[in-house]
Amino acid sequence: MTTPVRDALPDGVPPLTGDVLAIRGGRPLRGRVDVKGAKNLATKAMVATLLGDTASTLRDVPAISDVAVVRSLLEVHGVRVTEGDEPGSLTFDPSDVESAHFEEIDAHAGASRIPILFCGPLLHRLGQAFIPDLGGCRIGDRPIDFHLDALRKFGATVEKLPSGIRLSTGGTRLHGANIHLPYPSVGATEQVLLTAVRAEGVTELRNAAIEPEIMDLIAVLQKMGAIISYEPNRVILIEGVEKLRGYDHRSIFDRNEAASWASAALATDGEIFVGGAKQQEMLTFLNVFRKAGGWFDIQEDGILFRREGELKPVVVETDVHPGFMTDWQQPLVVALTQAEGRSIVHETVYENRLGFTDALVKMGADIVVHPRGLQAGPRRVPRRDLEQAAVITGPTPLRGADIVVPDLRGGYSHVIAALTAEGESKVSGVDILNRGYEKFLAKLDALGADFDVLR
Repeated sequence: MTTPVRDALPDGVPPLTGDVLAIRGGRPLRGRVDVKGAKNLATKAMVATLLGDTASTLRDVPAISDVAVVRSLLEVHGVRVTEGDEPGSLTFDPSDVESAHFEEIDAHAGASRIPILFCGPLLHRLGQAFIPDLGGCRIGDRPIDFHLDALRKFGATVEKLPSGIRLSTGGTRLHGANIHLPYPSVGATEQVLLTAVRAEGVTELRNAAIEPEIMDLIAVLQKMGAIISYEPNRVILIEGVEKLRGYDHRSIFDRNEAASWASAALATDGEIFVGGAKQQEMLTFLNVFRKAGGWFDIQEDGILFRREGELKPVVVETDVHPGFMTDWQQPLVVALTQAEGRSIVHETVYENRLGFTDALVKMGADIVVHPRGLQAGPRRVPRRDLEQAAVITGPTPLRGADIVVPDLRGGYSHVIAALTAEGESKVSGVDILNRGYEKFLAKLDALGADFDVLR
């Protein structure tokens, strides 16, 4: 029997676990939410603390499960983590870094893919590192070959074991390398940065990712004493140094969460002020938002989002920065089901990221997924063999349904679809939203959403 726990709101919203959200839709979301530091920066900056000889402080750290995973992994490696001098800040003391047993690493890593980024710093500190089997969202193949190939070029020995992968330096210092990524992978770029800063000599990284979170990680490493420059055409140069110190840094805001709430305002015909959001890092999203019929007001402390008249169809091609982020398309697709006409989303980054649309079709949306993409029509982003395309024809009224969350951004999209739909929906598997959305239920409640948590 399921029991509503609505009485826990809003003063003490229960955490998302394996519970089910019963959502009654059809009400616009209105109000203010605040976003903290970016998940995609905070977790990497936490790993970077292993490189310093002194303590580091990271500010605006979001209270999400991915941060908790990295904190646990740092602690099992001997890093002392304490609350900082202001809410949302953490201090990391790496004075006693030590090896951890692979069973401890595996137990604390859970479904996270973050352990791969521990390799470079641990190879510098300890001469060895271990990677368990990696998890993550089910959005397509995310191979670690780019990471391992780069680490080999730095001089690391890679040994594949039944329980994971063991890496070692053979007792020598890692050295600089010339690395050309086949694709501007964010994770592989982070791997090279975290490894090259203390490698002997110069590293040249070509076809690097240049997302704002990457630039913020470079800022963190420069504060620690690293020498990093970047040139046009995705080239990053790193001059290795022998020692690095700790840092004090305030994380860049989470532009993915900001875009998610903006799409929620669009889909529900609401009005949401996203505190902490900034224009520069969201230029590409804001252009598409406006084309789709959205209105926004850039303010000193955030951005106000709402509809302006009827929604309009758009054509979107996901791409690496400065293109339209793959994390932005899923919440936007929900809004596009309410647009007059045919929208097309070309997903070029992950091959399975349109699977979340099955639930939207169940709720009444007219969405056709082309598993090999669409060949006809003009394109700006080069086609990839793995790409898919979704054709969304609207407007179609959505109705309540029982749906299961597939992944982080798709799960958020399902919740917003349920809030847009008429009638009641039951959304299960919502615990995965803990990975990227801080205080998610409290924010929904503050925006006037009508829901219960069922147990």
